[in-house]
Amino acid sequence: MNWDWGVVSDFMPAFWDGVLVTLQALVYGTLLAFSLGLVWAVALRGPAWVRWPVTGFTEFVRNTPLLVQLFFLYFVMPEVPGFPTLTALVAGSIGLGLHYSTYTMEVYRAGIEGVPVGQWEAARALSLPPGRTWTAVILPQAFRRVVPALGNYVIAMLKDTPLIVTIGAMEMLGSARVFGTETFNYMEPITVVGVAFIVIAYPASLLIRALERRLATY
Repeated sequence: MNWDWGVVSDFMPAFWDGVLVTLQALVYGTLLAFSLGLVWAVALRGPAWVRWPVTGFTEFVRNTPLLVQLFFLYFVMPEVPGFPTLTALVAGSIGLGLHYSTYTMEVYRAGIEGVPVGQWEAARALSLPPGRTWTAVILPQAFRRVVPALGNYVIAMLKDTPLIVTIGAMEMLGSARVFGTETFNYMEPITVVGVAFIVIAYPASLLIRALERRLATY
C-alpha cells in the first residue's frame, strides 16, 4: 500500500463537490433542528391537546432510525397524493433536521426548566402576555444555558451526514466511495475524507468550549 498524491489530486474535484453537499445538509439540517426543537419544547408547556400529540410524534421520531426516516421521506412520501417530490439534498436535510429536533427539544426543555420559577411569577405579576413572557424573559435566559449543548448536536449531525448518500446525495464519504469504485483506489479518498471530518469538527468543538466558558462568565 503506497500513498499516491496523484490519486489525491484526481479525487479533489469530487471531494469539493462532496464538501459542499455535506455543509449544505449540515446548515439546513441545523436550522431546521434548532427551529423545530424550540417549537416542540414550547409546545410541551402548552395544553394537553397540544402536548400529547407533540410528545407522541417526537418519541416516534427519536426511537426510529434516521436511515429509515430518510428512506421514508425520499421514497415513500412522494407516493402520497399532493406531497412534492424532494431532491436527495432536500430530503436529507429535512431528515437530519427533523431527527435532531427531537434531541434539541430536550436541550431547550432543560434550559427552560432551569429558568427560576420567580421569573415566571414576576412576568405574571407584571401582566405580561404569554408571547412577551417567552421572548423577553424566559427564552433569553434559557438560550444562554443551552448553546453549548446545541453545538454538540451540530457536530453529531455532521458525523451523520454520510447517511444521506443512501438516498443519492453525494456528500464527502459518498464521493470517496464512488471514486474508489471507479478507480480501485480507496486508501487516498477515504483518508482525505476522514481528515476533512476532523478538520471541520475539531475547530467547531473548540469554538463550543470557548463559547461555554464565555457564557459561564455571565
